[in-house]
Amino acid sequence: MSLIRQSVLFGLLAACLAAIGAARAAEPALAPLPAECAQTSGDGSPATALPNLTRALNDRKRIVVLTMGSAVVSGARKGGDYYRLVERFLESTFKGLDVVLVQRGVSGELSRDSADRIRLEAARSSPDVVFWQVGTADALAGIDPDETKETVRTTIRWLKAHQIDVVLIGLHYTPSLSSDPQYQAMRKAVADIARSEGVLRIRRYEVGETLERLRRQPDEETLSTDIASLGNTCVAELLARSLATGLFARRQPGTLDKAPGGVQ
Repeated sequence: MSLIRQSVLFGLLAACLAAIGAARAAEPALAPLPAECAQTSGDGSPATALPNLTRALNDRKRIVVLTMGSAVVSGARKGGDYYRLVERFLESTFKGLDVVLVQRGVSGELSRDSADRIRLEAARSSPDVVFWQVGTADALAGIDPDETKETVRTTIRWLKAHQIDVVLIGLHYTPSLSSDPQYQAMRKAVADIARSEGVLRIRRYEVGETLERLRRQPDEETLSTDIASLGNTCVAELLARSLATGLFARRQPGTLDKAPGGVQ
C-alpha cells in the first residue's frame, strides 16, 4: 500500500474515531433515579428511537410536546405537576433545550374522542411528540379493547405519517381492578399496540403495582402512603429518562427493547 493511501486511510480512521468520541461526549449523564422510584424501573429505560424528537433537538434546540388523554397534571411531589417534571428534567439534561408543553388532556376522555382531537391539536401546535395517556377511561366505560386498539393504531400511524413521535402512557393501577377481566384486557391491548407499532409505552400500571406492594411490606419506611402522588412522580421520572435515552438511541427502526419495570 502506498504511503499516500495509508495516509488517507489513517486520516479517515482518525476522523471516525473523533466523531464517535464527540457523540459519546454529547450524551448526557443522567441524574440518579430517586431512591423511592428505583424499584419501579425494572432493568432501566430501553432506548426507543424518537426520530422526530431527535431532529427537533438537533435542528432548533426546541421541542414541542402535545399531551392528550386523561389529564394527570397535578399531584406529583417535590413541586410542579406531572409534565413539568419532565420538562425540567429534559431542559436540565440537554443544555440550551427549550421544551414547550401544550397540555390538552381531558379527564375521562375516551380514546376515540382523543383521536379526533389529536388531529385538530396537532394541526394547531405542530408538535414533535404526543404523550397520550390511554386505556383507563375506555376500560372503565366498557369499551371493547379491539375497538381501542384500532383507534390507537390508526392514530399512531397518522401521527407518524405527519412526522410526529408518540409515547403511550398506560392504565392507572387500581388494586380493586387487578383481577377485572375488562381492565386487564385493555391493559394488554395497549401493550400490544405499542409493541406492534414500535412506540414507547410507559408502564404506569406496573409502577403503581410495585409501589403498592412495597408500601405493604412491614419493614418499609421510605414510601409515602400517598401512592398516587408518588406514582405520578415516578412515572414522570421514567418518562423523562426514556425520552433522554431515546434521543441517543443507536438502533435499527422498528425494534423494541423490553423491560419488566417502568417502560417497554
